[in-house]
Amino acid sequence: MGKTWIRTAERGDLARITEIYNYYVVNTPVTFDVEAYTVERREGWYAQFAATGRHRLVVAEENGVVMGYAGTTRFRPKPGYETTVETTIYCAPAAMGKGIGNRLYAELFERLKGEDIHRFVAGYALPNAATEALHRRFGFTVVGVFNENGRKFGKYWDVCWVERMA
Repeated sequence: MGKTWIRTAERGDLARITEIYNYYVVNTPVTFDVEAYTVERREGWYAQFAATGRHRLVVAEENGVVMGYAGTTRFRPKPGYETTVETTIYCAPAAMGKGIGNRLYAELFERLKGEDIHRFVAGYALPNAATEALHRRFGFTVVGVFNENGRKFGKYWDVCWVERMA
């Protein structure tokens, strides 16, 4: 295993980020997207991130290959929600169990210190023991579960919502 480092995502990473995300779209219920994305379709999503401010995107790179990413996005479009951000994190299947998710979140939260953020929130489909453990390690607490909130692969899935102070 080579050295893994965390850095700000760049436009050139979007193809790999899309590839990682599409694995989960096609193979798992962890996202309720049901159709794989093209890089062009992901452009709008990528455009929300910046090197400073509340909405950031970082990647884990190993031997020149992006192995995962984590970011913060707008929670809701109403101005009163500006200081609440939603987190997202995905690792390539080959990165699972290597601690890359921990490193991504640690670096993301470190970079966001001092930003005008009051609350981090995240939602994840259940069951998902690895994601549950990751969020617990970073101080998130469960605020509720939406029962049968999303449908994928002909089945309804529950979604757990968690939060933490900034």
